[in-house]
Amino acid sequence: MIQAIAFYLFAGVVLLAGAMTVSSRNPVNAVMWLILAFFNAAGLMVLCGAEFIAMLLVIVYVGAVAVLFLFVVMMLDIDVAEMRAGFARFWPLGLALAAALAAEIVFYAFGSLHGGLKLTLSHPAATAAKPNIQALGELLYTRYLFVFEGAGLVLLVAMIGAIVLTHRDRKGTRYQNIGRQNARRPQDATRNVDQPVGVGVEL
Repeated sequence: MIQAIAFYLFAGVVLLAGAMTVSSRNPVNAVMWLILAFFNAAGLMVLCGAEFIAMLLVIVYVGAVAVLFLFVVMMLDIDVAEMRAGFARFWPLGLALAAALAAEIVFYAFGSLHGGLKLTLSHPAATAAKPNIQALGELLYTRYLFVFEGAGLVLLVAMIGAIVLTHRDRKGTRYQNIGRQNARRPQDATRNVDQPVGVGVEL
């Protein structure tokens, strides 16, 4: 009973947050609604027993992607009127995609009512006796070990390349000397000048 209540609560908030994301006129508010949708989707994954997917939703999507979107939206000067004009041009394509997604949902629901759809093959590591994270860890570090290490190596090379491309030699840059600033006396910080009227200031 509690699981059913939690499912309908999380699912309802996800649907509400998704609708508010696509209908919000303020981009910052849209990103905040998107973050709320991600959190509740993570709750749904926990109810399904997919703790690893829930953790990925919170850490990767909320902690990195959505926050990055929020920073970009807040830092950029976005013309909302121009965005609305561009959005109005793609109404037919958006309606076609929405109809296709609705057809897929109906097809899956119809198939589930008539025996279900067998989407994947079972693996020996993914048994009911083992938790989801343990079975996933065994697959990553046994069968897909070299693929997993290769993906980490690619990400490491990409990070090093980004650092090399953005690194600049700051020759001639004057750095802040904290010790010299703290050792400065108050009488050396300001200078009182009896400035005559109509004469410029000499620096």
